[in-house]
Amino acid sequence: MISPAAQKPVLDKYDLYEEIGHGGMATVYRAVDRRLGREVAVKVIHRHLRENSEVGARFAREARAVAKLRHPGIVEVYDVSAEEEEERYLVVELVRGTTLRAMLREHEALPAEIGAALALELAAALQHAHEQGVIHRDLKPENVLVELPNADVESSQPRPHEDHGLRVMLTDFGIAKLLDAQGVTSTGQVLGSPAHMAPEQIEGGDVSAKSDVFALGVLMYECMVGHLPFEGKNPAQVLRRVLDGIYPAAARERSTVGTTWSGLLDRALASDADSRFESAGEMSDVIRAELRELGFDDPHAELVAYMADPDEYRAEHEERLVKRLVERGEAARVDRNVPLATALFNRALAFRPGDRDLLAHVSRVARGERFRRTAQRGAIIATLAVVGAGAAFAVTRAARDVPKPVASAPEGARGAPGVGEPAASAAPAARPLMSAEPVQPPAGKVADKLMKMPKKGGVPSGSAAPPEQGQRPVKVHISNLGKAILRINGQERDWFSKTPHMLSVGKTYNFEFAPPPGETCCAASTQAVKIEAGDRPQVVLGRVKFRDAVLVVATSGPAGTQAFCPKLSINGLAAGASRSIPMDEIKTSGGMCTLSAPNSTSKRKQVTLRAGQTYELSWH
Repeated sequence: MISPAAQKPVLDKYDLYEEIGHGGMATVYRAVDRRLGREVAVKVIHRHLRENSEVGARFAREARAVAKLRHPGIVEVYDVSAEEEEERYLVVELVRGTTLRAMLREHEALPAEIGAALALELAAALQHAHEQGVIHRDLKPENVLVELPNADVESSQPRPHEDHGLRVMLTDFGIAKLLDAQGVTSTGQVLGSPAHMAPEQIEGGDVSAKSDVFALGVLMYECMVGHLPFEGKNPAQVLRRVLDGIYPAAARERSTVGTTWSGLLDRALASDADSRFESAGEMSDVIRAELRELGFDDPHAELVAYMADPDEYRAEHEERLVKRLVERGEAARVDRNVPLATALFNRALAFRPGDRDLLAHVSRVARGERFRRTAQRGAIIATLAVVGAGAAFAVTRAARDVPKPVASAPEGARGAPGVGEPAASAAPAARPLMSAEPVQPPAGKVADKLMKMPKKGGVPSGSAAPPEQGQRPVKVHISNLGKAILRINGQERDWFSKTPHMLSVGKTYNFEFAPPPGETCCAASTQAVKIEAGDRPQVVLGRVKFRDAVLVVATSGPAGTQAFCPKLSINGLAAGASRSIPMDEIKTSGGMCTLSAPNSTSKRKQVTLRAGQTYELSWH
């Protein structure tokens, strides 16, 4: 028999029982809604924070804005205190599980792919909130709840969600904004957790969705590495390091993380908001794409497996990951993508230092790179020697389109001569073969043949040769459909290739991302991209547009049949009616649906939807 705990606040509509949480803003109680008979969590704001005369009106208004969020990854807000009530409180869904902070204390660092899978769940919740105009402002492991599969349920009341599976949820959305807006930080106190706050938040600037992206990067770093990126002896030191962007690279702190994940974290943790991911959704796309490259096609299932038995999962994870890293590394080596091959083999070696087979792979990469560089230098020198000596007529004719080298103009006096035209202020002059400046390979058919370069431009895969003047390498990644087709200005291109596409700087190209022929899941999408000046490859992230799935309630059931699908926001869809369901991937679980009809026993059906297809929900 549950009895209310003594000396707890007395609320008109809720019986409060034991305290289940306590923080700097509120005390959380397990409670029962007297009207509905369901268990809930009630967060009672500390008395010293609600003494401000504006608290009542502001709290209710802002809390209602947070309450409009409806997402499986966000703890639902059921109710908020009325302005006339003495206590200020929020009533939210009761989650049975643990916090991510408690998990990290027990597990320390998580496998990098598990940390990435957790970040995916949180990114989806953040994207939904941001689309509704709500910024979290205090994203940290303490505000992430993990409800484990088959969690014990003391109450006989039904759970808010019906699938009883693993759920990763964000709580306390907007609380920081609520309290900050009410003037409770007028003393100058920084509200939030310093190590998780974006620089602009610390400095009192504009807080945006990118501030939450920064906090997600901090959380993901801690999951993968085992400690925070920004650390210090006191809060002032931590704040200073956040503002200065000083933190150790994740791959340096924990070599098993690898440079790919480390680079992704660097982008999320950029001090300048403009250098971060544009949104939580974009960050999610990049994370999901890398997981797929590593063979983790169902991140949620990986989370479930890890929570079921962390020790067993770690052993299996290492075995399959090392195998996949070696496969990708070999493919990159064959494709002469030395940086990628090196990164992949180095990460594999971090799991198995001293492994002879892995060391042999690394040795082959190193030998191949030395050979390539030697052959490239020899080809360049041979070409220049032939051209300079005016050798055989056939060679001279083949090399006719080689532009004559020109002396460098004084700094600040360089113009922009046309293709093949000498600079007006510079007389032709031969360049020494052993010049201290890097030797530029000549253009033309001879150079193409000796350097094995494609005649339509670009550099050989894995080559360090610079692009032609006025061009920039462009890499394309289609994040949500691995078998998609890429067209640039109507011409089909191979976006899987590690060789970047060489495109003219300053020109705008039309990129089309289309599904393969016969695939009904998706529609093509286009993106106009202007090629900016720069030495490093410009990255274009593309997506196909997934078509809606359609759910139809069959008419073959009893009269008055209606469908209820909480996860699809369907509440009473009549027989014969249909509903279009927006899709963000080809195949997604629609969750459990309940069919009910007067004088009939309800039936529950698991629905799995596929983009561009119709699913009939039948009684039989």
